[in-house]
Amino acid sequence: MIPIVARLRLTVRLGQLYIGLLLYGLAAGLQVRSGFGLDPWDVFHQGLARHTGLAIGTLVIIVGAAVLLGWIPLRQRPGLGTVSNVVLIGVSMNASLQWLPHAHRTGWRAADMAAGIVLCGIATGMYIGANFGPGPRDGLMTGLARRTGRSIRLTRTGIEVAVLAVGWLLGGTVGIGTVLFAMTIGPLAQLFLPVFDRKRPAKRAEEATSIT
Repeated sequence: MIPIVARLRLTVRLGQLYIGLLLYGLAAGLQVRSGFGLDPWDVFHQGLARHTGLAIGTLVIIVGAAVLLGWIPLRQRPGLGTVSNVVLIGVSMNASLQWLPHAHRTGWRAADMAAGIVLCGIATGMYIGANFGPGPRDGLMTGLARRTGRSIRLTRTGIEVAVLAVGWLLGGTVGIGTVLFAMTIGPLAQLFLPVFDRKRPAKRAEEATSIT
């Protein structure tokens, strides 16, 4: 029988995981509404959405599942957080885009962009800090780095430049929001991860530079 304290801790971790994933989807929706540019993977998702007619959140789920299949040859093992990531972020993103208003004034759009980036940093800290396994895109990055012998930084940069370029060619939105996201998401996640990390508050900060 699981002790009460252990069950309470597990409940807190699960709540943190799922709230973090839902907030991540909301953050992505805010960035889409701003129209100032998305993070590299969402540029790719948006580009695919323009050509398939599917909702961008639906493409987040489909691409996440495809990336997860790529874990097989890399011998990566998914966790509860990995599988939850594949589904919940896309669902939350679609729901957010249905309810978020379309802002036309530049000031409101800039506010959407800023709120989306900051909220993404908070959500990243919550999701990674729950310690239920990496997201599918994170696992692809670490798996490729291990198999190729390249650094995490070089591997991540290569993957994100590739998806950004393809997404831009497909019509995804690249702009100041893309640049600001790239510059601030690492520091923001590093700031919030110690607040939410349930095991090793300071040591995992480097992992917080990416979630999907």
